[in-house]
Amino acid sequence: MGLTARVDGLSIAIGNRMLMKRYGAVLDPLAATAERLEEQARTVMWVAGVDTPTKLLGIIAVADLLKPTAREAVRNLQEKGIETVLLTGDNERAAAAVARQVGIERVLAGVLPGDKATEVRRLQGDGKRVGMVGDGVNDAPALAAADVGIAMGTGADVAMETAGVTLMRGNPLLVGDAIAVSRATYSKIRQGLFWAFIYNIV
Repeated sequence: MGLTARVDGLSIAIGNRMLMKRYGAVLDPLAATAERLEEQARTVMWVAGVDTPTKLLGIIAVADLLKPTAREAVRNLQEKGIETVLLTGDNERAAAAVARQVGIERVLAGVLPGDKATEVRRLQGDGKRVGMVGDGVNDAPALAAADVGIAMGTGADVAMETAGVTLMRGNPLLVGDAIAVSRATYSKIRQGLFWAFIYNIV
């Protein structure tokens, strides 16, 4: 949503469209500019003076830099037969732009922090086993709800404490490596159990 504050005696709100709607701000003057920025994978924050009458003051656009290995990491997962989903609080246009850059087809955008875990459970309700990768405070509930929570070692402490797996570096390629190691380990365990069973019946 956003926040409000008093600045030099004026009430200022900064946040998303939902917050602006709550205060009755008219966004039309900057709507086209905001849409253009969102299509460039930028998150737009609206700024308005909310003393009566509410007045739109401007917009601020920010963007997370994609990690250089992000696209390769997504492709690696897809080659392993894993469906990739982008779950984000960003608006649909910005989320779709990021998804195009990394090769993700399914996008769940505009998800509030408290609803990420709900989306994970919805995927599980569709019969899917869900692995959640996250690094922020807002990701912690979803990491806990997932069948496997994977936290990046460069992320927030609460994310690492909640996740079942913590990667030691912030390289997305390590997600695929961790899955490959887990599959190899599981295969070895099954082989060991098989030979133990054969040994016991001989």
